[in-house]
Amino acid sequence: MPKAEKKTAAKTAARSTRATKSTKPAKPVVDDSIFQERLARHADELGRLFSELYSDASALDDLKAAMAEAYAARPEDLKELDAKREADPDWYKRGNMFGMTLYTDLFAGDLKKLADRVPYLEEQKLTYLHLMPLLQMPHPQNDGGYAVEDFDNVDPALGTNEDLAALTAKLRKAGISLCLDFVMNHTASSHRWAKAAQAGDPEYQDYYFCYDDRTIPDQYDAVVPQVFPGTAPGNFSWNEQMGKWVMTQFYPFQWDLNYRNPKVLVAMLSSALHLANLGVEVLRIDAVPYIWKVLGTNCRNLPQVHTIVRMLRIALECVCPAVVLKGEVVMAPKELAAYFGTEEAPECHMLYNVSIMVNLWSALASQDTRLLKAQIDKLNALPENCWFVNYLRCHDDIGWGLDEDVEEEIGIDPLKHKEFLYHFYEGCVPGSWAMGELYNYDPATKDARSCGTTASLCGVEKALITHDRPSYERALQRDLLMHRAMAFLRGFPMLNCGDEIGQLNGWDYKEDAARVEDSRNLHRSKFDWEKAALREEPGTLQNRLWEGMEGLREMRDDPCFAPDAWTSTWDTHNNAVLAVIRKSGDRTLIGLFNFSGFEQSVHLDGSEGLIARVSTDLKPYEAKLIHL
Repeated sequence: MPKAEKKTAAKTAARSTRATKSTKPAKPVVDDSIFQERLARHADELGRLFSELYSDASALDDLKAAMAEAYAARPEDLKELDAKREADPDWYKRGNMFGMTLYTDLFAGDLKKLADRVPYLEEQKLTYLHLMPLLQMPHPQNDGGYAVEDFDNVDPALGTNEDLAALTAKLRKAGISLCLDFVMNHTASSHRWAKAAQAGDPEYQDYYFCYDDRTIPDQYDAVVPQVFPGTAPGNFSWNEQMGKWVMTQFYPFQWDLNYRNPKVLVAMLSSALHLANLGVEVLRIDAVPYIWKVLGTNCRNLPQVHTIVRMLRIALECVCPAVVLKGEVVMAPKELAAYFGTEEAPECHMLYNVSIMVNLWSALASQDTRLLKAQIDKLNALPENCWFVNYLRCHDDIGWGLDEDVEEEIGIDPLKHKEFLYHFYEGCVPGSWAMGELYNYDPATKDARSCGTTASLCGVEKALITHDRPSYERALQRDLLMHRAMAFLRGFPMLNCGDEIGQLNGWDYKEDAARVEDSRNLHRSKFDWEKAALREEPGTLQNRLWEGMEGLREMRDDPCFAPDAWTSTWDTHNNAVLAVIRKSGDRTLIGLFNFSGFEQSVHLDGSEGLIARVSTDLKPYEAKLIHL
């Protein structure tokens, strides 16, 4: 491409989708006294944090201006919600919090049609809905929407920004808070910044990590672990058009953002505030531990990451305090506390409880709760500001990241146990009742992850295929046990859409050329509305699981699920059974969960001021509640 054409393409690609100030109509006068008061409380800290990363006073002014502009544009009904949430900061910790995650297109088709399905969500008494990525993305290569080419606009295949705002308004009226993913680490290679970089614009090449040769990329690769060594090896990709190597830690079509450039931070925080003004109440910040890179480190969990998350939290508290942050931090428990920040300088409001999810599935396959109990104890030991979203299945795979130190302490070989687990849920271990598939198997390290729906991994699908009624009953009990244990823990439960009606694996993905290469599509199938209609027919799979989910909500309608309730595990003198104690005031609730297919007896030692001695028997896969 001639030089003149490159410049023209760069300018075109870099042009913002928003109108320039000169073309905007005169704005009405907005009373920003509340915003200024909030900003004044945080101004010193915001300035200090910004200066830790950047020596650019004008960029800090740009950030404050973007915050002021977002506040001025915030709808009045959302400002009213801000005031309400400021008066009740623990709103997301209430016992009635009950969530679901789903894909808009798989569930309803688009945002307008999803709005028509809100009564189905209300029927489940949901208070929280997480929609999988729906911002503008390339097609078909978009990593399930995590390759974003426009952070300010909904993907046309799903609707418009107006459709999103209308949906959030309808959800708010139904008492449901909407959560959306905010992908902070990277953009799609088709993002306007990336297009400008590819066209040769050095300003936008500085929005990413671009290098003429392999010298620096090789230095990174020597230390930085690979995210997907099997399917996307290496941390850099060669871009022929640009003639440079670009950092792509996830996939070649996802370019890592360079947050050492303050323009990147200001632009991304502005987009986060824009989503908040469309009515998004929870921002799930994706791949947060990766967002800051330093040569010579593993580029994970660096201190600068926390500086950025804290600045995002400050921006939200100044502009839209109704909005909370949920972090996706797939790291060891010792790394988690830092992402909550401190009481004086909080960061994320809550995190995905990845480690508990993995340990629940491990306990079910091994019929041994020791690893699960140890993990719960570590999370319960975190400060009170640490809160979790508990779940069994989501859009992603099950990565078998167990605590190897604990495994070795109790005599479990970590590698052999991991191999047992992913082969068990693949259905390849004698006695396995599961039906699933492997994801990202690495023959060199023998690492692999697992895919499948909750019902299929619990044995429902296999029992239906073999017409084995006793196995079917046991599979249902496993499914309900897993949900009850998950919902009893610290935090609040989130269902994967379809689990409330026992949706099975979608094996038809293998017949779709665009989906067959990703086995995670096994549990990313269209919602079956015909099966959902059976939820009202007594005795059906759908009815039994639907009523089981209603039982979760009834269980959590108890003072022992208050935000300040004390929670702890308790020794059952039986490795197959997990015991969790909840206390609030003078009320005590014990949850006992038998993870084995056999009857079990448990004995809980009494402790003065906490609980009396308890002895009881449990049926296979039984969850028993005891009120003291």
